Amino acid sequence: MRALVTALLGLALGIAVVTGQQASAPVGYDDTPMQPNGRWRIHDAKRPQPPIVTPGAMTPAPAPKDATVLLGAGADRSAWQMMDGAAVTWPMADGVLSTGKGMIHTRAEFTDYQLHVEFATPKEVKGNSQERGNSGVFLNGKFEIQVLDSYQNITYPDGQASAMYGQYPPMVNASRPPGEWQAYDIVFTSPRFKAGGTLDTPAIVSVLNNGIVVHNATAFWGPTAHKKIDPYTPDNAKGPIALQDHGNPVRYRNIWIRPLKGYDQ
Repeated sequence: MRALVTALLGLALGIAVVTGQQASAPVGYDDTPMQPNGRWRIHDAKRPQPPIVTPGAMTPAPAPKDATVLLGAGADRSAWQMMDGAAVTWPMADGVLSTGKGMIHTRAEFTDYQLHVEFATPKEVKGNSQERGNSGVFLNGKFEIQVLDSYQNITYPDGQASAMYGQYPPMVNASRPPGEWQAYDIVFTSPRFKAGGTLDTPAIVSVLNNGIVVHNATAFWGPTAHKKIDPYTPDNAKGPIALQDHGNPVRYRNIWIRPLKGYDQ
């Protein structure tokens, strides 16, 4: 009974509790800068946890005819490279890529696009908060949509699965249990800059997590980072898709991208 009361108290306080002890991984901060809207700190532990919504059955999304397959059955790792331009060292088997040492990104760069990504965190749960299935999908190499095992795992809301990392939590927590395949469907519009290099319009993203809308045409305040928000620079206008190594095992499959054009083009 004492352990149950301790666990419930921990959840109420936004503190992850494991076997009666506070989690070793942080579940939030109280010393980070305020976000531009002045409501919350970056990675604020006091920010409300998104409500939980159970998603429907997982159905793999085959790539449309006009999409570029970045990772799939029968595909290799040739669309990707390490950050230094070397061949990818992450292991791959049967179309499934597992995280390895170092971040990877696509050789091609993109501007406005629809991106589909499927991932799975380990079935055997190890760690908690940010040390549990942590990875990330970086749009233009700068704007992270967080990958995390957020199933019954308390962490700071702007760092949970499908968060615009350090900026906006998902509107709901639509995570599946550990070990199950999950999907992000992302629509991204790159930032635009004026002739002098000043920002004209920010990067905008819509995200569906397991078929459920978690971000609806939301603007990034700037490139994402831990405990801070970086300023926009003209090189943010285009870039690769990047996948993060955060020291946690995560698997990826069925990644494809479609460039988006204007009407009547």
